[in-house]
Amino acid sequence: MLPRLRANDSEFQIQLDQLKRKLSPDGSVVSPRSRELTLKLFGAPLSPQQVVERICTEVRQRGIDAVLHYARSLDNPKADALSIRVPASDIERAHRRASPDFLDAIRKIRDNVARFQTAILHRDVEVCGRETQPGVRLRQRYVPLHRVGICVPGGAAAYPSTLLMTAVPAQCAGVNEIAVVAPPTSYGAYNDDVLATCHELGINEVYAVGGAQGVASLAYGIEGIQPVDKIVGPGNLFVALAKRFVYGDVDIDSIAGPSEVLVIADKTTHPDYAASDLIAQAEHSPGSSIVLAAEEGILNDVDKAIEKQLQSLERGALAIESLREFGASIYCTDEAQVIELANALAPEHLQISVDDPVRFAAKIRNAGAQFLGHYTPVALGDYAAGPSHVLPTGATARWASGLNANHFLRSFSETQFDLEALRQIEPAVTELANREGLTAHRESVRIRLRTAE
Repeated sequence: MLPRLRANDSEFQIQLDQLKRKLSPDGSVVSPRSRELTLKLFGAPLSPQQVVERICTEVRQRGIDAVLHYARSLDNPKADALSIRVPASDIERAHRRASPDFLDAIRKIRDNVARFQTAILHRDVEVCGRETQPGVRLRQRYVPLHRVGICVPGGAAAYPSTLLMTAVPAQCAGVNEIAVVAPPTSYGAYNDDVLATCHELGINEVYAVGGAQGVASLAYGIEGIQPVDKIVGPGNLFVALAKRFVYGDVDIDSIAGPSEVLVIADKTTHPDYAASDLIAQAEHSPGSSIVLAAEEGILNDVDKAIEKQLQSLERGALAIESLREFGASIYCTDEAQVIELANALAPEHLQISVDDPVRFAAKIRNAGAQFLGHYTPVALGDYAAGPSHVLPTGATARWASGLNANHFLRSFSETQFDLEALRQIEPAVTELANREGLTAHRESVRIRLRTAE
């Protein structure tokens, strides 16, 4: 089922690079429906980047008129200005209709996320007195962003989990206003589970606008939607490229590609467990599923388990396509090569399903999130554990981190010197100012000393 690669083959690096290019946000991983809509809407086979640039530019220039044009063309022929915002009564009604079991699950997960996110939250730090020098007080302050926008997918499935993994960290940071955009579909802004979750979290700004036009609406503001300071949340390639386009006008969490899992297996790995984790990512369609092992026997067993499980899964056909196109089963010669490849791939999700996962994890530098042991499936991170499931993809985990409450804070420093402390540091300031030819900088210090004398 999974293409078998061998790490020592002469063609391996070429094969690996080809796979990584497919998973990059710079690529063209779009569904056949998206390609068809692009041709119909623009009359030409524009690249995803060209589509996004055109949509975002028009939204910035024409506001609500551009948003409605794309909403009618792509999602809802009856869209009008009054239908963009989901009425508060609809949000409340969805919450009333929600099952007690669903609300109990939402509350339990919210508490798990809030407990973890609050624990890791940055606190102000002050350095003064003997830690610096007499008369000097230095402080690093953290303040929450005022307004944040959240993108919730809604094309092929509903994702209340995205709300929990984005809104709750923002709330833990102290964000005052949260605006949600989702496609105007039964899986998006019109989905009762999504709306009930919004109500449970105290979110009453929900807008039925998705894709690149939703991102642009949040970034630039349109009639009825105030601009935000930061945009977070997953989406398809068009959403990712739109976030890249608006970055600089607003902050973003990341430019994410298809979802990824890398499973590290050994002879103790249960093949059914590994197969289920690989299929779980593949059913995102597109989703990347890779397994590494230094024992070829377990790779063969995982392949058999995949074929068996796919026969009974609802989204099996979609998963099969992803496994063939974006998956791989990689045979390594030894543990050192497994570790080297894992760090090079820097996956979004790293499932370490081996005999001693803690020892193994200590050797991994690059991963969006690690899941240790045979009884910690990636789905726990997707839904309930506490860390956010918004994670870096496309090997950006080499330098990027998963979304957390601290990403909704901005920090700045405070510096305070008294007269004697200023006198003590003046020679150092003067030396550097003279060297750089910035004499006004030097004089801004000296004038205070002269006046005080």
